Amino acid sequence: MATSSISSTSGSSSTQVSADVYNRVQQTMAAQSGAATKLNASIAKDQTKLSALGQLQSALASFQSQMAGLTGSGLSTSVASSAKTVLTAASTGTAKAGTYALEVKQLAQGQFLTSDDFASSTGKIGSGATTTVKIDFGTAGGEKGFVNAATASKTVTIDSSNNTLDGIAAAFKAAGVDVSVIKGDDGQYSLSMAGPSGAANSMRISVSGDAALKNLLTYDPDGTQKLKQTSPALDAILTVDGKEIKSATNTVKDMAIAGATLNLAATGKSDVTITQDASQIGTNLKSFVSAYNDLNAKLLKLQKGDLKSDTALNQAISQMSMLLKTGGGSVSVTALASAGLSQDKDGNLKLDDTKLQAALKTDSSAVAKLFTNDGRGIADMMSAKATSLTSTSSVLTKETSLTTNELASLGSKKTAMTKAMTAQANALAALYTAQAQTGAGSALTGSTSKGTGTLFDMLG
Repeated sequence: MATSSISSTSGSSSTQVSADVYNRVQQTMAAQSGAATKLNASIAKDQTKLSALGQLQSALASFQSQMAGLTGSGLSTSVASSAKTVLTAASTGTAKAGTYALEVKQLAQGQFLTSDDFASSTGKIGSGATTTVKIDFGTAGGEKGFVNAATASKTVTIDSSNNTLDGIAAAFKAAGVDVSVIKGDDGQYSLSMAGPSGAANSMRISVSGDAALKNLLTYDPDGTQKLKQTSPALDAILTVDGKEIKSATNTVKDMAIAGATLNLAATGKSDVTITQDASQIGTNLKSFVSAYNDLNAKLLKLQKGDLKSDTALNQAISQMSMLLKTGGGSVSVTALASAGLSQDKDGNLKLDDTKLQAALKTDSSAVAKLFTNDGRGIADMMSAKATSLTSTSSVLTKETSLTTNELASLGSKKTAMTKAMTAQANALAALYTAQAQTGAGSALTGSTSKGTGTLFDMLG
């Protein structure tokens, strides 16, 4: 007689049963296949939806990334520095065309303080008594007092666990103060402290506790100075067409030239030339059209397939389309059409190059601002919309979370169902086998064909 394997309830071995018993068990349990089939269908549906939601998330994130490369970063202008060793520059679409004469007279820097020398960086300093070190930032000799409210004070605790040069440096770094242990050419060790750049960020260090640490670390620019200043805190000083500008850092954004960022590298003179770059506008607009059409194609594919009638997808399609149809309230759709931008019946963007070139020739700056304009251009708004559609509070994120949780719940139900049906099948197999052996019941009910697979194919 042919046999088939059914797992035993112990899970450690299997019991061979006849094909007739196997088929009889199958017939007895067939009524339960509907629930198993329904459960498997629900799991497959959620798995498909979760994958599709991931594709939607990826498509929107990719579009947002491409838009970020177009918005507010040189869409309508190019910038050049005549002396890149002195400074480099970048501009946005808001920078006005022209040549600006710059002279960097002083670079910004932080204050540097150093300590006395020690023979070792690991030797204990002081008694180990708990000591509090407070670092304030401000301007020495200022009429309004020392403290700079824009830079928060730092507090460091030194005790027997860290009262070495290495320990002190680590404690300062943990508090956000740049302190290093330096080994000199003579083999001696000392502390080197660097404050934030800018004249308003001089350091004042007060020590409460161990006398040896107080004698090592105290620094008051208007009083006792146990640390030595090797460099003062300074602002960057530069002139733009003769007008003096001061900056706490060497990255000067909008202060010197509106819409431009200057990165100062050395003292000296440099001309910065900002020009309208119509060819770059055209190139970026074509990139904008291509990126949107790629997104639209992915959204439509999902709408016709795995996310048909899905709320998050429909929201993305309708809100993106609405921005193009209305201009978001700050962009003229008539002006967009005059610049050559239109949509076909499938929602794809088309760019008429003849209209675009004519609009650029008339006023390239105005065309650029239709697309990126301090957050009010169409590319700005679509970038922001893509970001909001994928945010943690978005419908897409909530749908993804709900589907993930539902899959986990269905998985638990499947595990429980599999366990219950396995136990039932093994019990029936034992019963029918016993009946066949004793003649107490027929084991020949149903199909006489040889069973294949397992009784639980219905569970997937």
